[in-house]
Amino acid sequence: MENTDPSVNAPAAQASDAISTQASPGNGGDSLANSFATSYAGVVAFIAVASEGNFAKAGDRLGIGRSAVSRSVQKLEDQLGTRLFVRTTRSTSLTREGEVFYENCHAGVKRIVQALDDMRDLRAGPPAGQLRVCATTGFGRKVVAPLLNGFRAAYPDVSIELLLDDGTADFTTDRIDVAFRDGRMEDSQVIAKQLIPMQMLLCASPDYAARHPLPQTIDELARHQCINFRLPTGRLYEWEFKIEGLMRKFTPQSMLSFNDADLVLQAVLDGQGIAHMAGYQIGDHLRAGTLVPCLPQYSPDDRGHYICYLSRQHLPSRIRVFIDYMTTRIRALDLQSLETFLLKQH
Repeated sequence: MENTDPSVNAPAAQASDAISTQASPGNGGDSLANSFATSYAGVVAFIAVASEGNFAKAGDRLGIGRSAVSRSVQKLEDQLGTRLFVRTTRSTSLTREGEVFYENCHAGVKRIVQALDDMRDLRAGPPAGQLRVCATTGFGRKVVAPLLNGFRAAYPDVSIELLLDDGTADFTTDRIDVAFRDGRMEDSQVIAKQLIPMQMLLCASPDYAARHPLPQTIDELARHQCINFRLPTGRLYEWEFKIEGLMRKFTPQSMLSFNDADLVLQAVLDGQGIAHMAGYQIGDHLRAGTLVPCLPQYSPDDRGHYICYLSRQHLPSRIRVFIDYMTTRIRALDLQSLETFLLKQH
C-alpha cells in the first residue's frame, strides 16, 4: 500500500467519477466538480464504517463525530440512489449493493486505510495502535508469546492480538499485520524475512528406545510406532529425509495422530512412539536427555521460520518496530543449536 499523493487521490477521484455518472443531468455544470467534496467524504466514511462495523467506531477512527459519519454516508447513498447499509439499533451491516460497492473500491480502500494509519502514526509520535499477529500454534506458544511482555514493556502504546493457527492466514481477509510462518515460502504477495533455520529431526524418548531399538534405515520405520501430525488441510504431514543428496518423503502408518504439534511432542515424551519434529520444539529435551535423536544422518535440509508482512513502501511504525524487535530477540534465542548437539553425539 503505497502512501503517495496519487495513490490516495486516485481512488477517491475514481469513486467520485463513478458516482457522478449516476448523477442527474439536471444538476448542471461539471458533475464531478459539483459532487467531489461530498463523494470523497462519503467514500472515506463508507470505508470506515464497513471496516469497523459501526458508525461510532468509524467516527473514532476518522477523528470525527458519529453524526458527521452518518451524514456523509447518507449523502453518498443519495448520490448513488441506493442504500449501502442496513442499520438497526444493535448492528450495522452492508446491503448487497454495499458489498458490491466495497469490493469495487477494494484497491482504493487499502491505500486510504494505509494513508490514515500513516497519518495517525505521524500524529501520535511513538509507535501506537493495534497489531494483529498470526503464528503457527507451536512456534507461537513457545517462541512468540513469551517475547510479547518485553515488546509491550518497550512499546506500551501498541496493543497486540496474537492468533494461533496452523493454516495460512490471509493478510487482507483476516486483517493480519504480521505473520510467523514455517517451512518453505511460496507466497510472492508477501515479504518473508527468515528468522532462523527450521531444522527437522526424528526423535523418541529413552524409554521407547530401550523397549524398541531405534531404526537404522528409513525402511525400518515401518516396524515402529510412529506419531503423525495432521495439517490444517486435512493431509498428514510428510516426513522428509535426505539420502545420498536426494530428498525422500515418507508418510508412516500410525496409531496416533494429532493436529497440534505440542500434543505430538508430549506423546513422544510419554514413550508412545517416534515423531518428526522441529528443532525449536526439541532442542531443550535433547540437551536434557528426555529425547534421543533417530536417523540424524538423514535429516533434511533446513527449511525456515519466517516473519511475514505485506509488501508496502512505508510500514507503519508499530509494525516496523515489532518486526525489528522479534527478529533480534528470536535470533538471540538458543534455537539453532541442534546441529552442534548432534555433532557432539557422533
